[in-house]
Amino acid sequence: MVNVAFTVLKERLLVRRAPAHYSAPMSPAHPPNEPRPCAIVIGVGGIAGIGGATALHSARQGLPVFLVGRTPAKLEALAEVIRQAGGVAHVQACDLAEPDAVEALFTAIDASGHVPEFVVFNAAYLNMPRLFLRTSPRFFEGNWRVTALAGILCAQAAGQRMVRRGRGSILVTGASASMRGKPLFAAFASAKASLRAFTACLAHELAPQGVHVAHVVIDGVVKGDRARQAFFGLGALISWVLKRDGRLTPQGVASTYWALHQQAPGAWTHEIDLRPHQEPF
Repeated sequence: MVNVAFTVLKERLLVRRAPAHYSAPMSPAHPPNEPRPCAIVIGVGGIAGIGGATALHSARQGLPVFLVGRTPAKLEALAEVIRQAGGVAHVQACDLAEPDAVEALFTAIDASGHVPEFVVFNAAYLNMPRLFLRTSPRFFEGNWRVTALAGILCAQAAGQRMVRRGRGSILVTGASASMRGKPLFAAFASAKASLRAFTACLAHELAPQGVHVAHVVIDGVVKGDRARQAFFGLGALISWVLKRDGRLTPQGVASTYWALHQQAPGAWTHEIDLRPHQEPF
Protein backbone atom coordinates (compact mmCIF):
# COMPACT_ATOMS: atom_id res chain seq x y z
CA MET A 1 0.00 0.00 0.00
CA VAL A 2 2.85 2.35 0.91
CA ASN A 3 4.66 1.47 -2.33
CA VAL A 4 1.55 2.23 -4.40
CA ALA A 5 1.06 5.60 -2.69
CA PHE A 6 4.74 6.47 -3.23
CA THR A 7 4.48 5.56 -6.93
CA VAL A 8 1.39 7.74 -7.43
CA LEU A 9 3.03 10.67 -5.63
CA LYS A 10 6.19 10.29 -7.73
CA GLU A 11 4.22 10.28 -10.98
CA ARG A 12 2.33 13.44 -9.99
CA LEU A 13 5.55 15.25 -9.15
CA LEU A 14 7.09 14.27 -12.48
CA VAL A 15 4.07 15.55 -14.37
CA ARG A 16 4.12 18.80 -12.44
CA ARG A 17 7.81 19.32 -13.11
CA ALA A 18 7.69 18.38 -16.78
CA PRO A 19 8.80 21.43 -18.81
CA ALA A 20 6.36 22.78 -21.32
CA HIS A 21 8.79 22.32 -24.23
CA TYR A 22 9.18 18.56 -23.68
CA SER A 23 6.36 17.58 -26.00
CA ALA A 24 6.12 14.40 -28.01
CA PRO A 25 5.56 14.68 -31.76
CA MET A 26 1.97 15.51 -32.56
CA SER A 27 -0.19 12.53 -33.41
CA PRO A 28 -3.17 12.33 -35.76
CA ALA A 29 -5.35 12.00 -32.65
CA HIS A 30 -4.78 15.65 -31.68
CA PRO A 31 -8.12 17.14 -30.49
CA PRO A 32 -9.83 18.59 -33.59
CA ASN A 33 -11.28 21.62 -31.78
CA GLU A 34 -7.91 22.86 -30.50
CA PRO A 35 -5.32 24.78 -32.54
CA ARG A 36 -2.50 22.47 -33.54
CA PRO A 37 1.06 23.49 -32.52
CA CYS A 38 3.28 24.17 -35.51
CA ALA A 39 6.75 25.26 -36.55
CA ILE A 40 7.20 28.47 -38.55
CA VAL A 41 10.49 28.90 -40.37
CA ILE A 42 10.84 32.44 -41.70
CA GLY A 43 13.51 33.05 -44.31
CA VAL A 44 13.57 29.82 -46.31
CA GLY A 45 15.60 30.25 -49.47
CA GLY A 46 15.97 26.67 -50.56
CA ILE A 47 16.54 23.11 -49.44
CA ALA A 48 20.29 23.50 -48.86
CA GLY A 49 20.45 26.14 -46.15
CA ILE A 50 19.68 26.85 -42.51
CA GLY A 51 16.00 27.56 -43.19
CA GLY A 52 15.51 24.43 -45.26
CA ALA A 53 17.37 22.19 -42.82
CA THR A 54 15.44 23.59 -39.85
CA ALA A 55 12.13 23.02 -41.60
CA LEU A 56 13.06 19.42 -42.43
CA HIS A 57 14.23 18.76 -38.88
CA SER A 58 11.05 20.23 -37.38
CA ALA A 59 8.89 18.07 -39.64
CA ARG A 60 10.81 14.97 -38.59
CA GLN A 61 9.98 15.83 -34.98
CA GLY A 62 6.28 15.71 -35.85
CA LEU A 63 5.37 19.40 -36.14
CA PRO A 64 3.48 20.76 -39.14
CA VAL A 65 5.79 23.33 -40.73
CA PHE A 66 4.98 26.67 -42.33
CA LEU A 67 7.64 27.67 -44.84
CA VAL A 68 7.93 31.44 -45.22
CA GLY A 69 10.02 33.16 -47.88
CA ARG A 70 10.00 35.31 -50.99
CA THR A 71 10.05 32.70 -53.75
CA PRO A 72 7.03 30.36 -53.99
CA ALA A 73 8.82 27.92 -56.31
CA LYS A 74 11.63 27.33 -53.79
CA LEU A 75 9.17 26.97 -50.94
CA GLU A 76 7.06 24.45 -52.87
CA ALA A 77 10.14 22.39 -53.73
CA LEU A 78 11.06 22.10 -50.06
CA ALA A 79 7.45 21.44 -49.07
CA GLU A 80 7.33 18.53 -51.50
CA VAL A 81 10.47 17.02 -49.98
CA ILE A 82 8.89 17.24 -46.51
CA ARG A 83 5.64 15.68 -47.72
CA GLN A 84 7.46 12.87 -49.51
CA ALA A 85 9.12 12.06 -46.18
CA GLY A 86 5.73 11.89 -44.45
CA GLY A 87 5.70 15.36 -42.92
CA VAL A 88 3.21 18.21 -43.18
CA ALA A 89 4.28 21.44 -44.85
CA HIS A 90 2.47 24.65 -45.78
CA VAL A 91 3.83 27.39 -48.04
CA GLN A 92 3.43 31.09 -47.26
CA ALA A 93 5.14 33.57 -49.60
CA CYS A 94 5.58 36.89 -47.79
CA ASP A 95 7.23 40.25 -48.29
CA LEU A 96 8.77 40.53 -44.85
CA ALA A 97 9.70 44.16 -45.39
CA GLU A 98 6.02 45.13 -45.18
CA PRO A 99 4.32 45.14 -41.74
CA ASP A 100 0.90 44.44 -43.26
CA ALA A 101 2.27 41.34 -45.00
CA VAL A 102 3.69 40.00 -41.73
CA GLU A 103 0.36 40.57 -39.99
CA ALA A 104 -1.45 38.78 -42.83
CA LEU A 105 0.99 35.87 -42.54
CA PHE A 106 0.16 35.15 -38.91
CA THR A 107 -3.54 35.76 -39.49
CA ALA A 108 -3.47 33.10 -42.20
CA ILE A 109 -1.74 30.66 -39.85
CA ASP A 110 -4.42 31.34 -37.23
CA ALA A 111 -7.15 30.70 -39.80
CA SER A 112 -5.57 27.37 -40.71
CA GLY A 113 -6.13 26.09 -37.17
CA HIS A 114 -2.49 26.22 -36.07
CA VAL A 115 -0.67 28.01 -33.28
CA PRO A 116 3.08 28.84 -33.17
CA GLU A 117 5.12 26.47 -31.04
CA PHE A 118 8.58 26.77 -32.61
CA VAL A 119 9.43 29.89 -34.63
CA VAL A 120 12.77 30.53 -36.33
CA PHE A 121 13.53 33.92 -37.87
CA ASN A 122 16.23 33.32 -40.46
CA ALA A 123 15.65 36.15 -42.95
CA ALA A 124 18.28 38.67 -43.96
CA TYR A 125 18.86 41.26 -46.67
CA LEU A 126 21.77 41.26 -49.12
CA ASN A 127 24.99 40.58 -47.24
CA MET A 128 27.11 42.30 -49.87
CA PRO A 129 30.24 44.42 -49.40
CA ARG A 130 29.68 48.13 -49.98
CA LEU A 131 31.89 51.15 -49.37
CA PHE A 132 30.08 53.06 -46.65
CA LEU A 133 30.62 56.48 -48.23
CA ARG A 134 28.98 55.20 -51.41
CA THR A 135 26.14 53.25 -49.81
CA SER A 136 22.69 54.59 -50.60
CA PRO A 137 20.04 55.19 -47.93
CA ARG A 138 17.84 52.71 -49.84
CA PHE A 139 20.39 49.92 -49.29
CA PHE A 140 20.59 50.73 -45.57
CA GLU A 141 16.81 50.80 -45.28
CA GLY A 142 16.48 47.51 -47.14
CA ASN A 143 18.86 45.86 -44.67
CA TRP A 144 17.04 47.37 -41.71
CA ARG A 145 13.57 46.39 -42.95
CA VAL A 146 14.27 42.75 -43.83
CA THR A 147 17.00 41.93 -41.31
CA ALA A 148 15.83 43.87 -38.23
CA LEU A 149 12.27 45.21 -38.55
CA ALA A 150 10.89 41.99 -40.02
CA GLY A 151 12.41 40.03 -37.13
CA ILE A 152 10.83 42.43 -34.64
CA LEU A 153 7.40 42.15 -36.29
CA CYS A 154 7.52 38.36 -36.55
CA ALA A 155 8.66 38.01 -32.94
CA GLN A 156 5.87 40.30 -31.77
CA ALA A 157 3.19 38.34 -33.65
CA ALA A 158 4.55 34.98 -32.51
CA GLY A 159 5.10 36.18 -28.95
CA GLN A 160 1.52 37.41 -28.59
CA ARG A 161 0.22 33.97 -29.48
CA MET A 162 2.75 32.07 -27.37
CA VAL A 163 2.15 34.14 -24.24
CA ARG A 164 -1.54 33.22 -24.35
CA ARG A 165 -0.51 29.55 -24.14
CA GLY A 166 2.39 30.11 -21.74
CA ARG A 167 4.86 28.23 -23.96
CA GLY A 168 6.86 28.32 -27.18
CA SER A 169 10.27 29.17 -28.59
CA ILE A 170 11.41 32.06 -30.78
CA LEU A 171 14.89 31.61 -32.21
CA VAL A 172 16.71 34.29 -34.19
CA THR A 173 19.57 33.64 -36.60
CA GLY A 174 22.47 36.00 -36.06
CA ALA A 175 25.85 36.33 -37.73
CA SER A 176 29.43 37.35 -37.03
CA ALA A 177 28.24 40.86 -37.91
CA SER A 178 25.84 40.76 -34.96
CA MET A 179 28.87 40.91 -32.66
CA ARG A 180 31.45 42.92 -34.57
CA GLY A 181 31.51 45.25 -37.53
CA LYS A 182 34.04 45.09 -40.35
CA PRO A 183 34.87 47.35 -43.29
CA LEU A 184 32.44 47.16 -46.23
CA PHE A 185 29.63 45.66 -44.16
CA ALA A 186 28.27 48.67 -42.26
CA ALA A 187 24.69 48.23 -43.50
CA PHE A 188 24.50 44.52 -42.73
CA ALA A 189 26.28 44.77 -39.38
CA SER A 190 24.13 47.66 -38.16
CA ALA A 191 20.95 45.70 -38.93
CA LYS A 192 22.22 42.47 -37.39
CA ALA A 193 23.44 44.23 -34.25
CA SER A 194 20.04 45.89 -33.90
CA LEU A 195 18.29 42.53 -34.19
CA ARG A 196 20.58 41.02 -31.56
CA ALA A 197 19.88 43.85 -29.09
CA PHE A 198 16.15 43.50 -29.65
CA THR A 199 16.31 39.72 -29.13
CA ALA A 200 18.05 40.19 -25.78
CA CYS A 201 15.31 42.58 -24.64
CA LEU A 202 12.59 40.21 -25.77
CA ALA A 203 14.19 37.25 -24.01
CA HIS A 204 14.05 39.05 -20.67
CA GLU A 205 10.49 40.21 -21.23
CA LEU A 206 8.94 36.92 -22.34
CA ALA A 207 10.86 34.40 -20.23
CA PRO A 208 8.69 34.94 -17.12
CA GLN A 209 5.65 34.22 -19.31
CA GLY A 210 6.95 30.85 -20.46
CA VAL A 211 8.35 31.82 -23.86
CA HIS A 212 11.96 30.96 -24.69
CA VAL A 213 13.76 33.50 -26.89
CA ALA A 214 17.32 32.89 -28.08
CA HIS A 215 19.80 34.48 -30.46
CA VAL A 216 22.10 32.14 -32.40
CA VAL A 217 25.31 33.64 -33.79
CA ILE A 218 26.34 31.85 -36.98
CA ASP A 219 30.03 32.67 -36.79
CA GLY A 220 31.29 31.23 -40.07
CA VAL A 221 30.43 30.22 -43.61
CA VAL A 222 27.46 27.87 -43.95
CA LYS A 223 27.65 24.97 -46.39
CA GLY A 224 24.61 25.84 -48.50
CA ASP A 225 23.19 27.55 -51.57
CA ARG A 226 23.57 31.10 -50.27
CA ALA A 227 27.29 30.71 -49.54
CA ARG A 228 27.99 29.17 -52.95
CA GLN A 229 26.18 31.98 -54.78
CA ALA A 230 27.53 34.86 -52.68
CA PHE A 231 29.91 37.59 -53.84
CA PHE A 232 29.09 37.24 -57.53
CA GLY A 233 29.98 33.55 -57.55
CA LEU A 234 33.13 33.80 -55.44
CA GLY A 235 31.27 32.03 -52.65
CA ALA A 236 31.73 28.75 -54.52
CA LEU A 237 35.51 29.30 -54.56
CA ILE A 238 35.53 30.21 -50.86
CA SER A 239 33.54 27.06 -50.08
CA TRP A 240 36.03 24.96 -52.05
CA VAL A 241 38.99 26.50 -50.20
CA LEU A 242 37.39 25.94 -46.80
CA LYS A 243 36.55 22.33 -47.67
CA ARG A 244 34.03 20.33 -45.71
CA ASP A 245 35.28 20.89 -42.17
CA GLY A 246 35.76 24.61 -42.65
CA ARG A 247 32.04 25.32 -42.98
CA LEU A 248 29.00 25.04 -40.75
CA THR A 249 26.53 22.39 -41.84
CA PRO A 250 22.87 23.44 -42.07
CA GLN A 251 21.87 20.13 -40.49
CA GLY A 252 24.11 20.79 -37.50
CA VAL A 253 22.64 24.25 -37.04
CA ALA A 254 19.10 22.86 -37.30
CA SER A 255 19.85 20.24 -34.64
CA THR A 256 21.11 22.96 -32.31
CA TYR A 257 17.97 25.02 -32.90
CA TRP A 258 15.79 22.08 -31.94
CA ALA A 259 17.93 21.38 -28.87
CA LEU A 260 17.35 24.96 -27.75
CA HIS A 261 13.61 24.48 -28.19
CA GLN A 262 13.76 21.37 -26.03
CA GLN A 263 15.60 23.04 -23.13
CA ALA A 264 13.92 22.93 -19.74
CA PRO A 265 12.78 26.35 -18.40
CA GLY A 266 15.16 26.03 -15.45
CA ALA A 267 18.19 26.28 -17.75
CA TRP A 268 17.44 28.29 -20.88
CA THR A 269 20.13 29.51 -23.25
CA HIS A 270 19.52 33.05 -24.51
CA GLU A 271 22.53 33.32 -26.80
CA ILE A 272 24.87 30.81 -28.35
CA ASP A 273 27.49 30.95 -31.10
CA LEU A 274 28.16 28.22 -33.64
CA ARG A 275 31.25 27.71 -35.79
CA PRO A 276 33.02 24.86 -37.59
CA HIS A 277 35.59 23.11 -35.44
CA GLN A 278 38.57 23.87 -37.72
CA GLU A 279 37.99 27.61 -38.00
CA PRO A 280 40.24 29.71 -35.70
CA PHE A 281 38.54 32.06 -33.24
